[in-house]
This record gives sequence, C-alpha cells and structure tokens, in this order.
Amino acid sequence: MKDFFRGAATALVTPFEGRNRARGVNYSCLKRLLTRQFAAGVSAVVILGTTGESATVTEKERREIFKFCVQVRNSFYGESCGDFGGDRRAKLIFGCGANDTRAAAKRALEAQKLGADGVLAVTPYYNKCTQRGIYFYYREICAACVLPVIAYNVPTRTGVNILPETMARIAELPGIAGLKDAGGNMAQSLETLRLIGDRCDLYSGADELNLPILLCGGAGAISVTANVAPRAVRAMCAAAEAGDYARAIHINDLLAPLNAALFCEVNPIPVKAAMNLLGFFCGKPRAPLTELENEHLQTLAAEISHFAAAVKNENFYKDGEL
Repeated sequence: MKDFFRGAATALVTPFEGRNRARGVNYSCLKRLLTRQFAAGVSAVVILGTTGESATVTEKERREIFKFCVQVRNSFYGESCGDFGGDRRAKLIFGCGANDTRAAAKRALEAQKLGADGVLAVTPYYNKCTQRGIYFYYREICAACVLPVIAYNVPTRTGVNILPETMARIAELPGIAGLKDAGGNMAQSLETLRLIGDRCDLYSGADELNLPILLCGGAGAISVTANVAPRAVRAMCAAAEAGDYARAIHINDLLAPLNAALFCEVNPIPVKAAMNLLGFFCGKPRAPLTELENEHLQTLAAEISHFAAAVKNENFYKDGEL
C-alpha cells in the first residue's frame, strides 16, 4: 500500500497531570497539543507510540486516550475552514505494538473500532524473535484489522532488527503501508527502500536522518522534534517533496541543533521537558523514566531559544508559535 500519508507526522507525547508520575492523563493539555499539531498542518499524528510512553499506560487509559483524540480531531476539522477538511485532515495513527503478538493484534483491532486511520506496530521487544517471527508478528496484526499498518524498526530500543529482506517479505502483506525506520543505518535504509519502494513507503523515524531519508525516496518523517517545532518539520518535508532541496537543507540546518538537544537523554525525557518549557504542562515521564537532568535542561532551554530566534523570519513561523 502506497501513500497512506506523506510528509510530516508527529510522534506525540502523552501529558500527565501534575508532577506526580502516578497521576492520570492531562486531557486539557492533550487537547492543546493535538490542536497545535492540526493547526500546523501536519499530515499525521501518532498517538501512544513509544514517544507517547505506551508501555506505561493502562489498557483503560489507552482506550480513553484514543477516543479522546478522535473526538478532538473531528471537532477541530469540523469547526475549521479554509485549507482543512476532507483529505487534508491529519490522520490519527494509534500505537499497537507489544512483545506479545496476540496483544498487538488485539490492540490493532481495538484501534480500528475506536476510529484510528492506521496503526504503528513496533517490533516485539525483549523476546528477540527471529526474522521469521517478525514476519509472523506483522502477518497477525494485518489479519486482525483492515487499517493500514506501519511497521516500526528501532533495534536500539527493542533488541530486534527488521532486515531489508524481511521487510520486503512483510511488504507483501495486505495492509502494510510502510516502515518507520529508526535503525540509524543509512545503508540498510537505502537497501530497504530499494526492496519495498514499489509496494509501500519508508518513513524516517530518527530526526537527525529525516532529510537524507527524504532525499533518498522516503515518503515522510515520524518526528519527535515536531512536538516542539511542527511547522518547521512540515516545511522541511514539503520542500524535500517539492524538489526544493536548498530550502530543505536550510530548514534541516536550523533544526539540527534542536534535534540533538531533544535526544540528550533517552526519548521522551527531553521532549517532555521541552514541552513543559513551552508552556504545555506535560508533567513528568512515568517511571522508570526520570526527569531531565538539570544540566541538560539548561542546554535544551538554550537550544529552544536559539531555534526560535533563528526561525523568527521564516515563512512557517507564525505569531511567535513554533
């Protein structure tokens, strides 16, 4: 399946109430985060991916979050006019991955029932299954729902790597829309693109490699940095797709220091701190993740300020809003 979405997608953080890691979801903040993304014109928003701390939400919270996001999206586009509406609505992609194939398939079906446009399924983690096991995992997810399915390869986090030949086999499954590639290996990314490009898409899943993957044929980027700077990430993706490579490189150069600061500790610790700094009160990450170290917080705050100053006169910058 080609062209499920193209351009910028945001791997959204999940805001929690207060500063107590045991507290619930901050739905008023979640609405603000979603509305900001929709207003920025991103192509898709990923809900409860790994950036959304899916491993530490309950199944009840998962269902409630998904329902809420669909309501906010439908309300936003229903009340808006102009550029939005119809196929311009941002797609909602719900995370369904698990280290249990049955659980992942069940979550995919539930996502379909709750109104998702597609699902993102990280590879099984910890179990360290074989390449054959990875194929069967995605086969079961595709069999469980009719939604577009994006596979997600992030071997530094899961201990499992989807090899290009395995992804080529997965691409033959009905419903596979693409691969979110956070492997950090451009040679492997290029080989995967070569093998699957006629059947499904490849999306960058590592912000520092968004531009090279886009320039080599990637369909878009599923971005952590887009939490902070959705307009800039969208503009870079649009410039790359339009063939305006000088513009894409320019925006990427502006984003590069911010990208680095947002990964100074394990994701999503820095990006949640960044959103707090911007006035979106996302609270602490849930344990076992901890708050950003003070030294890193100061660096992050400085990079956000530098980025805001650097893009002030760019045409994607609006009313002081990143």
